[in-house]
Amino acid sequence: MPQYPNRQFLEFEQPIKELYEQIEQTKKLAEKNPKIDYSSTLQQLEASILEKRKEITSHLSPWQRVQLSRHPDRPYTLKYIEKMTTNFLELHGDRNVKDDKAMVGGFAELNGETVMFIGQQKGINTKTRQLRNFGMANPEGYRKALRLMRLAEKFNKPVVCLIDTPGAYPGLEAEERGQGEAIARNIYEMVRLKVPVIIVIIGEGASGGALGIGVGDKTLMMENTWYTVISPESCSSILWRSWDKKEIAAEQLRLTANDMKGFGLVDEIVPEPDGGAHWDYNLAAQILKERIIASLNEFKTVDPQQRIINRIEKFEKMGFWDEVAVEEEVPEEVSGQ
Repeated sequence: MPQYPNRQFLEFEQPIKELYEQIEQTKKLAEKNPKIDYSSTLQQLEASILEKRKEITSHLSPWQRVQLSRHPDRPYTLKYIEKMTTNFLELHGDRNVKDDKAMVGGFAELNGETVMFIGQQKGINTKTRQLRNFGMANPEGYRKALRLMRLAEKFNKPVVCLIDTPGAYPGLEAEERGQGEAIARNIYEMVRLKVPVIIVIIGEGASGGALGIGVGDKTLMMENTWYTVISPESCSSILWRSWDKKEIAAEQLRLTANDMKGFGLVDEIVPEPDGGAHWDYNLAAQILKERIIASLNEFKTVDPQQRIINRIEKFEKMGFWDEVAVEEEVPEEVSGQ
């Protein structure tokens, strides 16, 4: 995990940055004055950082949670796999077009059990972001994911999907190769998988890009993530012809973990370390690992056919509405007869 001064700070994290700067200044003073003990001062500053991290994340707005989900220091799919599992063997290619670097997957050992992990991967610098296409998969990425799911089903191994994408790639070439069909096919096939499927939203969960690997027996959502049909910026540009209203859009979209849990669209919220997952990769991965293992144990004993039925019923129940009774008005020419 990056340390200050290499760490990047969001606007609302500036008070934490100031405390880190005080620590750096205190360390320099300690070097210049070795006879003076600054240890207690450093301990107080470090405790203040922990308290400030907790304070800041205790009252975040929806837009600030969106910002945290995109934090450049936030762990991505491969980092979680590295921290949670052993013996990860990445598998490549959709056996049709090419290997989409925005979608990664392979078998790994989780708590002594072989599990198929699949997820979108973003880059950590300019070069790898371009390589990973900023986590936006092409059709071959979704077809690779489906191939790996079927491989897991063949060997009766559970599937864990880690979602972190601003959306499926919207380019012309992606549409020419069947982006919509690839996502729809994945949704259709994931419903019918006979093995347990656990979905985890670890960052951004946008639109069909998320749904393409987002159908399973249980959906977990990390605390500082978002999940909705459109990003706040795109929503703002459609409704107000400008990105300036993105904060309002984020609030109105009801995209936070608490909103999604309230709507019944996710099953469980996974807490993060104080300040967000980017502050402690090991702890974030350990918390998530425990929730994934518990979820797999919950569904592994269910009969495969019953699992499919339960999955279908679960998604059929999503959404709610109110029916308002309206008295039918009688036309004047009819009422006068």
